[in-house]
Amino acid sequence: MTAETDLAFDPWDPAFVADPYAGYAELRERGRVHWFEPTNQWLVPHHADVSALLRDRRLGRTYQHRFTHEEFGRTAPPPEQEPFHTLNDHGMLDLEPPDHTRIRRLVSKAFTPRTVERLKPYVEGLAADLVAALVDAGGGDLLTDVAEPLPVAVIAEMLGIPESDRAPLRPWSADICGMYELNPSGDSAAKAVRASVEFSEYLRELIAERREKPGDDLISGLIAAHDEDDDRLTEQEMISTCVLLLNAGHEATVNSTVNGWWALFRNPDQLAALRADHSLVTTAVEELMRYDTPLQLFERWVLDDIEIDGTVIPRGAEIAMLFGSANHDPAVFADPTRLDLTRADNPHISFSAGIHYCIGAPLARIELAASMTALLEQAPMLGLAKEPKRKPNFVIRGLEGLAVEV
Repeated sequence: MTAETDLAFDPWDPAFVADPYAGYAELRERGRVHWFEPTNQWLVPHHADVSALLRDRRLGRTYQHRFTHEEFGRTAPPPEQEPFHTLNDHGMLDLEPPDHTRIRRLVSKAFTPRTVERLKPYVEGLAADLVAALVDAGGGDLLTDVAEPLPVAVIAEMLGIPESDRAPLRPWSADICGMYELNPSGDSAAKAVRASVEFSEYLRELIAERREKPGDDLISGLIAAHDEDDDRLTEQEMISTCVLLLNAGHEATVNSTVNGWWALFRNPDQLAALRADHSLVTTAVEELMRYDTPLQLFERWVLDDIEIDGTVIPRGAEIAMLFGSANHDPAVFADPTRLDLTRADNPHISFSAGIHYCIGAPLARIELAASMTALLEQAPMLGLAKEPKRKPNFVIRGLEGLAVEV
């Protein structure tokens, strides 16, 4: 295979990370699939291809349900990273059927639409309180004052984690998610391993407590969940599920909040329209997730040879689906570089698709709408205090902070 050495794709270049969308446009114009030597991956930039591949069972988040590392032509992770991979590999995001099917079905028994809807008053009340504190202070950092504490508290409340134990949750999550970047450093791996050990130990103790004294929280629900064959989640599956729910349940929401408000400040006409008509919140949430996608890239292993536009991608290869590019594909979105809060036809894939579609998407939408509504109502003239700095991460796209004034 021949690497395309002049690709407009450099996930380690701060300028590209700041605005990858022009580079994506060039990738789409040049073809449907591109070999990227630095990460040994095939890049897929078009919406139609990404959407189809997310549903294609010839691809998988793992290959170990069918092949050993050796059979797949891959090297096993180093032994010192075992705690991270044990935690990661037992979560349903990184499993394929039949394990994925079984775990998702059991988790769905505890994570029901009724459970999510019952949380709505709590979410809206907490969002209102956080925004009120921001207003009383005359402004602050939207990231640390509103965007982070809201979803972390909501997931912790769902899981039944006491308020006194919640401080390490966000740092643990951030360290674990560092391993999802392209070619993570040794330091990132060490932090992820340490966080995996500490978080797992904490949850193991909490699960033991809930076995003795069940409550109406999600962990108690996961312990009780079983199917008609009395199949239940193992302790490791419960731990991995809880960590996944926290990580996936707040990373996207946190980054969508700050990315979204930064986009609104840069598009004052759209912000003015939103301030004038709060009923736009629902479509605004979807458009802001499309416009500056919180998860830019999602990886899959090729389990059986596939062909894209005449290029055969062999078993054992890895595909990087570019969500940010797919969400800006002009074949699907009219005038994709324009922020349009009234965009009605908006099939963005920020929540993925297929069997790995985000189980927490309904909750994320409630949280995003709640914080946006509270800010519009309590801080109608919210403004930018200073230019934000973008995080160096490419895959999980966010800001270091977002200083605002009331």
